[in-house]
Amino acid sequence: MAEPKYQWGQKVKAAIDLLNDGSFPEAPEGALLVQTGDAGEIVKIGSHVETDTPVYLVEFGPSRVVGCLEDEIVAY
Repeated sequence: MAEPKYQWGQKVKAAIDLLNDGSFPEAPEGALLVQTGDAGEIVKIGSHVETDTPVYLVEFGPSRVVGCLEDEIVAY
């Protein structure tokens, strides 16, 4: 896996609106999951197998954990 830019436990904000790509079963596809600027915390770091890029699981509230790519979040 490529070296992650962010670390587990780091506070981040959404850099863009995050929409459901179909991987969040509790919301319709295309639904807004997280708005630009919403704060969260990285709770796990994984890897996208095909592209070998880091994928961050970010908790944006008590029941909203969303998988994010590096260009979708920023540190604060």
